[in-house]
Amino acid sequence: MADWVNGKVTKIEHWTDSLFSITVNAPVDTFSAGQFAKLSMEIEGERVQRAYSYVNAPSDSNLEFYLVTVPEGKLSPHLHELQVGSEIQVTKEAAGFFVIDEVPECDTLWMLATGTAIGPYLSILQEGIGLERFQNIALIHAARFSQDLSYLPLMQQLQQRYNGKLHIQTVVSRENTPGSLTGRVPALIEDGSLEAAIGLKMEAENSHVMLCGNPQMVRDTQQILKDSRGMRKHLKRKPGHMTSEHYW
Repeated sequence: MADWVNGKVTKIEHWTDSLFSITVNAPVDTFSAGQFAKLSMEIEGERVQRAYSYVNAPSDSNLEFYLVTVPEGKLSPHLHELQVGSEIQVTKEAAGFFVIDEVPECDTLWMLATGTAIGPYLSILQEGIGLERFQNIALIHAARFSQDLSYLPLMQQLQQRYNGKLHIQTVVSRENTPGSLTGRVPALIEDGSLEAAIGLKMEAENSHVMLCGNPQMVRDTQQILKDSRGMRKHLKRKPGHMTSEHYW
């Protein structure tokens, strides 16, 4: 059974009609960047809970979550209606292995995300611990429309902070946007467009690819990397080149 603590909403940011971030103050245990918590509310006498990755660094006590409203969802429409001062429950302990300590040695670390799954990467990069061993880090955020790139300003701030080590690239699938690639991540890897835009190679010899977000993107990308780059999934008992988090 999960150990729940009471949290209070301290900030809400509505990015679009369906994308929003909430910041919560709650006495949770220390977590590792990249992990997730569960949020819950009592709805019609039933506790409804869902897992969401932390966006904030573990050293930041302002617990931030990036969410999308699913119209038919049991919880997200209610979370969307929260106000500053609203109460919500959070799991005291975080969970998940989508953390830097699980990534094997490599020169270039690729962080690929769709939608709200950019969250764990932002937590990792804001914390900054354990990244010294990588020569280059490539952060890719894919969304349907440019307005959905909510955290692009933060990505740009982090790029400056890392002083040439962090390379960022946005991908938009349903419109042409200056500065962004157009299309789906797997296709952009397959035709070399993503690597050309970043200026780095995605090779089994010196790269590791983290994948988080839409399950179809994760599966398709893994298949392409397996077929065209000779990459395999990373397992504790058998080190590989791809680590994934299925966000839903």
